[in-house]
Amino acid sequence: MTFDNTARRSFLKQASTLLALPFSVASGRAATSGQAPLADTRTGKVRGENVDGINAFKGIPYGGDTSGKNRFMPPTKPTPWKGVREAVNWGHVAPQPLSAGRVDYVRMIEWLDQPGGQSEDCLVLNVWTPGIKDGAKRPVLVSFHGGGFTTGTSSNPGYNGHPLAKFGNVVVVTINHRLGCLGYLHLADLAPEFATSGTAGMQDCVASLEWVRDNIENFGGDPGNVMIFGQSGGGAKVSNLLAMPSAKGLFHRAAIQSGAALRSITRDAAAKAAERMVAQIGIDKSRVRELQGVPLEMMIAAQASLGVQTPPVTFGPVVDGAVLPNHPFDPAAPEISAGIPLIVSSTLHDAALGRTDFSLDAAGLQAQVKALAGNDAERIIGAYTRAYPNDNPFKLLCAMLTDRGGRRNAITLSERKAAQHGAPVYMYQWNWPSPGYGGKFGAVHGTDVPLVFHNAHGQPITGTGPEGRAMADKAASAWVAFARTGNPNNPALPEWPAYSASRRATMIFDSACRVENDPGAELRALWEKRGA
Repeated sequence: MTFDNTARRSFLKQASTLLALPFSVASGRAATSGQAPLADTRTGKVRGENVDGINAFKGIPYGGDTSGKNRFMPPTKPTPWKGVREAVNWGHVAPQPLSAGRVDYVRMIEWLDQPGGQSEDCLVLNVWTPGIKDGAKRPVLVSFHGGGFTTGTSSNPGYNGHPLAKFGNVVVVTINHRLGCLGYLHLADLAPEFATSGTAGMQDCVASLEWVRDNIENFGGDPGNVMIFGQSGGGAKVSNLLAMPSAKGLFHRAAIQSGAALRSITRDAAAKAAERMVAQIGIDKSRVRELQGVPLEMMIAAQASLGVQTPPVTFGPVVDGAVLPNHPFDPAAPEISAGIPLIVSSTLHDAALGRTDFSLDAAGLQAQVKALAGNDAERIIGAYTRAYPNDNPFKLLCAMLTDRGGRRNAITLSERKAAQHGAPVYMYQWNWPSPGYGGKFGAVHGTDVPLVFHNAHGQPITGTGPEGRAMADKAASAWVAFARTGNPNNPALPEWPAYSASRRATMIFDSACRVENDPGAELRALWEKRGA
């Protein structure tokens, strides 16, 4: 099959309502200003910039180009360079469909802010550090961005590592990696050379941690003290890394924020998705190897088209029996990471993300809950009204949807981790509401993201007031303490016990932080009884 310009134009025309494709051949390298710190890596020297005492390096390759013959394949090592590589601009973003139909709130947290342009040469990372090769052995905090397994970038302003590095005297690393069909298209059942293509994006994450192991000492960090963390899709990536043999020994603490993943995609489901992808592109299954030559725009357009079909095709890590031997936390916590201390969380109104029905009234609430719970609707509404008497129907509904979904997964994951009687697991619930959009969304999915980065300055989701800065102090203090010791306790918070199924001690992050045993016990029991 020849992918000439006519075929390309025809295909893109069919998907034009789904995409905005800011593809870029390369991200420009601008000259730095002021101090220009130099650091050594195993593939060459990099020059960053120093701002307010923190050395920042952006767009450092930790893997090779993943296009052409490397598409769907395990990551390769980056190509060494001679001289000094400028590392002051963001690297490429992983190719992804950018739907024009995203709601305003998603725009508020700027998932669509994509500096650097899109390219398959996207295996890059960013480092913020107070010192260069100074033997300080600082804890290293590695962040995996959100956006599920199909969107997002480490250059999102909420992931700015500068404030956390300065606040905690730590090293912060953020990464880009393959997403969507380029990172998780399971072709193993169609061509044996693609045996691990369904986990390529997660293999990239492991490769980034290998880079940290091999290079971070030159950036003032301790490769023997690495914390991984992520929110939403980033939390799901952490969940999977905890179950991957290839990641063992590369990190020593972990945190999952509003992204507890109990299960990943089964091999059968992934195989069916691959067949649909091949058909969408217009290639016979017997010629699947030709996918490595399909123009990038066509691959992403096909992914976007499949995402709105019925049933939609989703992409994520595949339980292939090799790279990912089992589901992350089902039926039990992975034994391979039993010794890793863990933080698990949810927000009070996680499910508010993407919703716009702020004017929901009592009748509308009753109708929606009845559709969810049938004859139990009145009992559930009554229980939530008693628990949150000051919340409007919109926030009550979002709390319900959170409890029956993401929060329930977070509790189950924590129970299974605690049942190992290995390293401790700590649970928190984020109740402090986002001031963004007049507080309409409450404590919505993502409110805690910039705050654990101590990044409360000019963030729409956190506001610019003193309360947001105070919450950043509390959240970042927990992160720094946990990174240093595997225990989040510190003077900025009340005593925070480890989680157990008997006590269910949970830190409530709010204007006045507190620990509650089994918060919302009645509400949890309602959904457990329903099995939904």
